Amino acid sequence: MKVAAIIQARMGSTRLPGKILKTVNEKPLLEYQLERVQLAKTIDQIIVATTIKDTELPIVELCKRLGIDYYRGSEQDVLSRYYETAKKYHVDVIVRLTSDCPIIDPKVIDKVVNNFLRKYPSIDYVSNTIERTYPRGLDTEVFSFEALNKAYHKAFLPRDREHVTAYFYTNPTQFKLYSIKNEQDYGNYRWTVDTEEDFELVRLILTELYNRTEHFSLEDVIMLLKANPKWNEINAHIEQKKL
Repeated sequence: MKVAAIIQARMGSTRLPGKILKTVNEKPLLEYQLERVQLAKTIDQIIVATTIKDTELPIVELCKRLGIDYYRGSEQDVLSRYYETAKKYHVDVIVRLTSDCPIIDPKVIDKVVNNFLRKYPSIDYVSNTIERTYPRGLDTEVFSFEALNKAYHKAFLPRDREHVTAYFYTNPTQFKLYSIKNEQDYGNYRWTVDTEEDFELVRLILTELYNRTEHFSLEDVIMLLKANPKWNEINAHIEQKKL
């Protein structure tokens, strides 16, 4: 089966517009993320799913420069954007990632994907977000095209169209779900970028660790933050937006 990471990306953001192309050491955050996803051994293809708006042209140009496939679809109906992307590129297994996670760990991606591949077809959806034990910013969801096709044709609520996988975990009788949990509970950490405070923390992490090795892991970040505990206070007050 063809496994593709589909990364939803757009320039619009209510709290931090243009966040995914903000730079650290002159490199856009999205480029850091793409580099890290490329390290995942289970991913056959990476596709950036953006919108048809003209404001997304910088994302398209970045994809062209890096040789990354992309698709342009609906801004609000992200479920249709995923469906159309997967259909165009003949994807069997979708790895859903969001573009505000520049320090995502490829080993975590591989863990979630491998669990899906081992259990398929007895399960439809595997995620490390059902019960949060991984830092926010390492979110990885894996599901079959069959499940995506079902959601695409049956989901009608605006919430379900916008959030892609909400229809899966709000309809557990229709889909077989499986949760991936970390041995250590790191669910209180926030490494996604949605505000200026989030960006400042990620900037510090990237500046410190990327200079040592481009292949730093979840554990490397945890060790860095334990050595610099005040860094965690930078975005500790930020609340994640609700569905």
